[in-house]
Amino acid sequence: MSGDALIIAIFFVTLVNILRYLSSLRTLLVMMRDANPLLYQQVARGNNFFAPQGDISRQKRLFHYIRSQEYMHHHDDAFIAKCNKVRHLFILSTALVLSLVMSLFFVAFAGL
Repeated sequence: MSGDALIIAIFFVTLVNILRYLSSLRTLLVMMRDANPLLYQQVARGNNFFAPQGDISRQKRLFHYIRSQEYMHHHDDAFIAKCNKVRHLFILSTALVLSLVMSLFFVAFAGL
């Protein structure tokens, strides 16, 4: 297997998982309107959460909410499950991006 084929394969797997993560995050924000309206107001007021000019402090608030697993004390099991899924997909996507960068490095500089 050539290095280029390896990079292309890792790239497409990473791309699919990032798209899965973003889709799950959008679904979580929709669920959050009903399950936790106060957090929804703090995090995603309006449709500009994914916009480049969106408020980064709101995105960081959601990131810390999910990273610290504050959702574990919530009463809605479906909301907890969706938060867990978003958390796991974020970890998977981050690991895949790191593996893509490392494979680019090894193919470019080590000649694999």
